[in-house]
Amino acid sequence: MKQGLFCLLLIWISTAATAEKFIVGSQNIEYYPHYNFSSPIDKGVGWAILEAFSEASGHEFSYLTMPVRRLQMEMLKGHVDFVYPDNPGWYNDVTDTKEKYFSVALTRAVTGTFVKPKNVNKGINAIKRIAMPLGFTPVNWQARLDQNLIKIVSISDTFAGLSLLQLERVDALDFEYHVGNYYSNQSPQIGPFILDITLPHNEIPFMLSALRHQEVIEELNAFINNNPAIIDSIKARYGMTTLEALTQQVQTEFSIEDKDIWQPE
Repeated sequence: MKQGLFCLLLIWISTAATAEKFIVGSQNIEYYPHYNFSSPIDKGVGWAILEAFSEASGHEFSYLTMPVRRLQMEMLKGHVDFVYPDNPGWYNDVTDTKEKYFSVALTRAVTGTFVKPKNVNKGINAIKRIAMPLGFTPVNWQARLDQNLIKIVSISDTFAGLSLLQLERVDALDFEYHVGNYYSNQSPQIGPFILDITLPHNEIPFMLSALRHQEVIEELNAFINNNPAIIDSIKARYGMTTLEALTQQVQTEFSIEDKDIWQPE
């Protein structure tokens, strides 16, 4: 008994000695259930995973929201320790991806093209006007945009995009699946909408990044990899799903053939 208590005491002393306080910088965007770090209570699934890691490691995290470009500048200055979300595939002219440490994915964004159910599987040529968040790069639509085959309608918030689609002032909405569903469910008079898997879509890992603190990133990776039950429970609480599961669901519901599922060129 004494030996067991002694071991627990050693573990506690070791954790207390290495635990630190850190500042996580995040986009000042309401992107729930992925994140809304301006919320005083529930800040989303990314926050919930970091808080679970905090409880296990003893590290304390405080959160600071700011514009996307400023995030990288403040991390470079050392004013914030980590940035979330981040991804090595995202370009910025402030920090060098090669000099940053990235965690494994805390969660994954499923971005794609929302349409009304009656318009699922009508083909990409049916899309003439598509709503998209202001400032977002239309990567999967750029070729058609260059050929003047579509028109981008910029939106400043989620409800604006959903409303335009509801009123059929646009043919589609390019948006994140979980965020779109959350806000659609908050307004029963809007929708339903379907993420059409025959139109452009992809899955993007949301990671924690740092220019320093490689050891904390490694601790976080170990926590995520070694505790799948905890991570899965948190994701389930926020209704997170994978692109693979969503594809199977939509394909079955709308009898979509494999050959009709959109593939990047």
